[in-house]
Amino acid sequence: MKITSVKTAATIGHCMHLWVRIETDVGFTGLGECVHGGHQAIAIIEKELAEKLIGRDPFAIDAIFEDIRRSLVFEGGFAGALITALTGVEIALWDLKGKALKVPIYELMGGKFRDDIRVYCDCEVSPGMNMGEVQREVDQVLEAGFKALKVDLDIRAYGHTGSETGWYIKDKFNMTPNKWEHDRMVQLAEMVVEAAGKEVEVACDLHTRLDKHSAIRLARDLEHLQLMWLEEPIPPENIDVMAEITRSTSTPICAGENLYLRHGFRKLLEQQAVDIIMPDIPKCGGLSECRKIAELADLHSIPFAPHNVSSPIGTMASAHVCATIPNFLILEYHWFHRDYWSTITDGGDIIKNGKIALSDRPGIGLELNEEVAKAHQYPGTTWFA
Repeated sequence: MKITSVKTAATIGHCMHLWVRIETDVGFTGLGECVHGGHQAIAIIEKELAEKLIGRDPFAIDAIFEDIRRSLVFEGGFAGALITALTGVEIALWDLKGKALKVPIYELMGGKFRDDIRVYCDCEVSPGMNMGEVQREVDQVLEAGFKALKVDLDIRAYGHTGSETGWYIKDKFNMTPNKWEHDRMVQLAEMVVEAAGKEVEVACDLHTRLDKHSAIRLARDLEHLQLMWLEEPIPPENIDVMAEITRSTSTPICAGENLYLRHGFRKLLEQQAVDIIMPDIPKCGGLSECRKIAELADLHSIPFAPHNVSSPIGTMASAHVCATIPNFLILEYHWFHRDYWSTITDGGDIIKNGKIALSDRPGIGLELNEEVAKAHQYPGTTWFA
């Protein structure tokens, strides 16, 4: 079997969802998805990766990935759009191999530790809401069957200034929140935990917007809430500072959605700089690479809770990986108010009562509904041309 073509398409979801379709000379095809690569990832696939894939054996997934990555190491072979583009290819190859061998991907990766993948909902509670508005949003999440959720605390990302108290944010680059902002973040977290109730786990995201002392102060002031985690309080580049924050508080610290490959996670894990890691599987290297990242984390007794803004295709691909590792904690879902989540594939709503049940369908186990997907085609892109 040889690869004969590599094609792309893209839709609008939480961001650009880039589809990669790989075709072979014997009729088997595979579909992959990657996120946050944008138009640059499309150009990389069409102008650089396709010619390196044509004629190759699609079953040699790890060899293909590493051969291409090393051949382009001076063009970004450790991070960024190139790795994201390769990730879309890698997921498509796993889908193809599973279909050709008539087995689901999790079987190719050693089998399952679990049948159901626990999912949390990144809901749309925002810093400007009052308690009634928070309660309504949280109730929708709970009514959908979720037992865990996440909210965004970082005020400046949403333009809220606390103007009713006289505070105005004029310097968007300073990473030290003022007193109003700090108090409002604590208040919002308290409202969400109260609205969710004792049986529901709550995580809070900061999108790397704080400096060290502000992050420590906030994490300590949230300790009484027993959060599932506090996410990315500072940028991930300074591992020593991240480790200092983690050691300063009993609030679990989680990070990793903007790191790539196991190389990007090595020092974070070795220095125990976080309590939980969250690779974005359809972005940072793909299924095989994220199993390796999870295994490294397991050696350091760190749970694996992947970031995820993908469609059901990328989400289910991630679920296959999560089924095959012992230290999986929970997977993200970020499409709560997008109606076509349940119609963009042939699988309907793959999340039921806050869980994804893995089927025995071959490959990823889902097929793209192109009629629905194309109705949300990303501007300026072609469709599997």
